[in-house]
Amino acid sequence: MTQPVAINTGRAAADTSRVATRENLDAAGQKFEAVFIGMMLKSMRQAKLGEDLLGSSAMDKYRDMQDSKLAETMAASTPLGIGKAMADFLARNQPELRTEAATSDPATKDKPE
Repeated sequence: MTQPVAINTGRAAADTSRVATRENLDAAGQKFEAVFIGMMLKSMRQAKLGEDLLGSSAMDKYRDMQDSKLAETMAASTPLGIGKAMADFLARNQPELRTEAATSDPATKDKPE
């Protein structure tokens, strides 16, 4: 287990120990993708291609909650790849995470060097 690393930014010490694993980086990438999909769904809803016959503010709030859950589910089950690309990009600057990414990536496992 690694010790927490304190970064002195002049304001407050930040604990970076939780970002030091590939699992946490991948989870952050998945959450980033869920936020992106949620923004995409919200933008699609704002386009309003038809009139809302039974529209109300309560229905809008329910639809927002439904879209949020749908975005999380889509990011977990059928990802677009944005979250993985973000996690891989961030792992490039951390050698210990980069090696974990190479061994956990099924596309690079069977490739000859």
